[in-house]
Amino acid sequence: MDQRMAAACPCGRLDGKKRALSYADCCARFVAHFETTPAPDAEHLMRSRYSAFVLEEADYLQATWHASERPATLDFEPGVRWLGLSVKHFQVTGEDRAEVEFVARYRVAGRAVRLHERSRFVREQGRWFYVDGEQF
Repeated sequence: MDQRMAAACPCGRLDGKKRALSYADCCARFVAHFETTPAPDAEHLMRSRYSAFVLEEADYLQATWHASERPATLDFEPGVRWLGLSVKHFQVTGEDRAEVEFVARYRVAGRAVRLHERSRFVREQGRWFYVDGEQF
């Protein structure tokens, strides 16, 4: 197993004993196998999208962005150092809709940034997609 797969998952999910899950045991299955292993709910999708941002997996981010809001291209800001993710609230808002409130922390050019967002997700044909988010 390569080093990235064995490392703690960027999303910060813990097991029942409060130990960090490896990337291989957490978000990698969704990021690497989007076509065959979709995220089971909006929270898993949001966490795997965070991991994809950390690891600069543009294909996964594009594939999981709802077509109505998906940008034509996706660029990563050079020099970003992701520091962590905290899921504040996960709520099902309808049969095929959900929201996840989170805080993602990162550093860029020596400056600390805190992204606090309530993201909206929709499920279509059994797959969850990120639609948009409201930043606080």
